[in-house]
Amino acid sequence: MALVLIIDDAAFSRRMIRKFLQGDGYEILEATNGREGLEIVHNYKPNCVLADLLMPDMNGFEFLQALQDEGLKIPTIIISADIQDGSRAQSYNLGAANFINKPPKEHELREAVQQVINSKE
Repeated sequence: MALVLIIDDAAFSRRMIRKFLQGDGYEILEATNGREGLEIVHNYKPNCVLADLLMPDMNGFEFLQALQDEGLKIPTIIISADIQDGSRAQSYNLGAANFINKPPKEHELREAVQQVINSKE
């Protein structure tokens, strides 16, 4: 069973994403910011990370940069309400596997997660 980490400071967003993915049999972990997420990455080695960009303590860009700095190759999908092309480009430059606008559509999210997990196997 694949392990998916959701990093978002909004409990509602985490709950919605969890609901979308649990039916596919993923084991879900949650963090409220990038720093917590990085700790979970170190301790549990998830197969995929779903991260927001705008969070306190460590935002999504900083999280992606930390993964890159540490040489951690965990597919990360950004899920953000930030629709600026610059934010999307910066996410991809920092190694994001995909970028989905908030609120995510269930089929789009499930497909993106399945795609990155299948490509890792």
